[in-house]
Amino acid sequence: MAGRMAGRRIGAVLCDLDGVLRIWADLADVDRAHGLAPGTVAAAAFRPERLLPAVTGQVGDGQWRALVAEDLAARCGSAEVARAAVADWARQPFRVDAQVRALLAAARRSAAVVLVSNGTTALEADLAALGLDAAFDAVVNSARVGAAKPDPRIFLAAAERAGVPPRDCLFVDDTAGHVAAATALGMQGHHHRGAPGLSAVLGGHGLL
Repeated sequence: MAGRMAGRRIGAVLCDLDGVLRIWADLADVDRAHGLAPGTVAAAAFRPERLLPAVTGQVGDGQWRALVAEDLAARCGSAEVARAAVADWARQPFRVDAQVRALLAAARRSAAVVLVSNGTTALEADLAALGLDAAFDAVVNSARVGAAKPDPRIFLAAAERAGVPPRDCLFVDDTAGHVAAATALGMQGHHHRGAPGLSAVLGGHGLL
């Protein structure tokens, strides 16, 4: 992608957290550590009927994890194994993508940068622990908004927090369906696959 992209000015970058800025270790490692088939913890934690209440604020983060442990115990037949696996999941290692962090910091010099996350009630504390609580002009947490991506309400809430019309926002996410939902509202979209692609799209919009 060479030169500045044609079209509208970008006034805000709306960016996902997990899979873009925060990169988790393989959750299957937790399964294997407790003698579970790979995907067992993920199946218990992220099935829509269990996850959606957590990321729309209907239940708190601690309650969500307790319910996941109950579900996992029913799957594996051991409450002790389930509790230990959920505890290890809570301690799962991660890294902050330093290149993405630097790119967003550079873009912030000429546009608002807003975090848009399908988070739980623990998101704000997590950002502080990561040293990212001051890395954004605003944080839009689905658990506080009461709507999670791809619900249009969270994208519109993010644009409002940025003080920028949706048509002047660039939305960045590693989930293609979330990007499609944002572009359906008239936003620019970028399906994130790594820092080089993000650098290209930010540079193409004149944000670097």
